[in-house]
Amino acid sequence: MTIKDIAEMANVSPAAVSRYFNNGYISEEKRLAIQKAVEKTGFYPSGYARTLRTKKSFLIGVVIPRIASNSISKVVEGIMSVTEPAGYTILLANTMNNEMKELDYIKIFNEKQVDALMLFGTILTEEHNEALKNLKCPVVVIGQRVKDVSCVYHDDYQAVYEMTKLVLGKGRRRLCYIGAISEDISVGTERYRGYMQAAADSGLGDLAERNVTAGFDIDDGYKAMEELFKLYPDIDGVIAATDTMAVGAMRYLKEKGLRIPEDVMITGIGNSEYSEVISPALTTANYFYKESGILAAEMIIKSIKGDLSGNRETKMGYSIIENESTGFAGQN
Repeated sequence: MTIKDIAEMANVSPAAVSRYFNNGYISEEKRLAIQKAVEKTGFYPSGYARTLRTKKSFLIGVVIPRIASNSISKVVEGIMSVTEPAGYTILLANTMNNEMKELDYIKIFNEKQVDALMLFGTILTEEHNEALKNLKCPVVVIGQRVKDVSCVYHDDYQAVYEMTKLVLGKGRRRLCYIGAISEDISVGTERYRGYMQAAADSGLGDLAERNVTAGFDIDDGYKAMEELFKLYPDIDGVIAATDTMAVGAMRYLKEKGLRIPEDVMITGIGNSEYSEVISPALTTANYFYKESGILAAEMIIKSIKGDLSGNRETKMGYSIIENESTGFAGQN
């Protein structure tokens, strides 16, 4: 069975069948006739032959730090909403938060000659920068700002700055911060910098010392809160770098018999599924994850097609969602 056979069955030209499989323009009447023939025969063109003909694999490598992440799943959903209609298949590589595996996958995808690479940035070393420069295909980094590389990232500094000012504005003066490792520039460095600056601008620069570093799971937030409470039992507010950290912290505070928000206010970042199902509902910052995936995918498709206007960096916005964990509006 060949494209010519399908064309004869559908009573269209072979060129029309080719356009059908390559997402080119054809009339609705022809598209339906070809679709009917394809469904009847189960025919699909050889991917190898397609690659030889077009010099493209129609594959995009996507490297993610972990699958079990609400934010990452939203970004991937956004990516696929663009790549699939454009005729591209994504190959998902999960590094399980191991930055060295990222280097391995970048090398593998480069050798397999994918048409493009999308990397969820976490810890980007000099080795990462070198590997990205040596890629034979376009690349977009998601979640981190990277010099000389197309990227889509979030306004981490300003989001935590505004969140900290919100809690300080409610009269809380003994805040603590739960953050990520500084090697993760966006989640670790930039979010902590927002907390420090908001405290300093409020005349409370000493609050910068009241912080601990944690992992990204709920248990990590619990342990971080336990450590902070031993150091600062006078705590009246917690700014957490992620929702999961905040949920873990809330669990510990409840076990200690503290009331949220009456005794301790607490906030997160990310507007995950936890923010509403936890009680009290968590005050958080909403990031436009799906939209960032859509934008990154549009950038990469343009780059594949040789449109250099797709090569740029874009900083996404955010919105603060105040819930019960910081009291209702006007409540201290």
